[in-house]
Amino acid sequence: MHIILYQPEIPPNTGNIIRLCANTGASLHLVGPLGFQLDHSRVKRAGLDYAAMACVQQHVSWNAFRSKFPEMRIWAFSTRGQRRYDQADFQTGDGLLFGPETRGLPTGVLTEAGDEYCLRLPMADDSRSLNLSNTVAIGLYEALRQLGFPRNR
Repeated sequence: MHIILYQPEIPPNTGNIIRLCANTGASLHLVGPLGFQLDHSRVKRAGLDYAAMACVQQHVSWNAFRSKFPEMRIWAFSTRGQRRYDQADFQTGDGLLFGPETRGLPTGVLTEAGDEYCLRLPMADDSRSLNLSNTVAIGLYEALRQLGFPRNR
């Protein structure tokens, strides 16, 4: 599985997601511009010593990422999604895309993904959003559950 963070802004969230990817075998793609330097102390602190165990790739832009992975099937997670995350049919090699913490994925990226591939997590009516690293963990573990937890004990 591939986790794709589109312009992440908060270093500890990315550190937590690095740790998550290291522990699940998922690849992490950071699509710039990033809101911080990857060597930021809060990224390192949250990721602990897992960064060396994770496959992390940086991409300067969304277009650069898509040109490198044109065939990857992408599931976009957004509070604007109409389909629940557990209704997706995840496949090996899929990408799970998440937007920046303060503004989410831009309309153009969501349109590119298509309504069928735009997912949401159910929340209380008066809620705005969940923490990014929590959302990534929920989405990734659902995909891994559907695939029988490959590469994991």
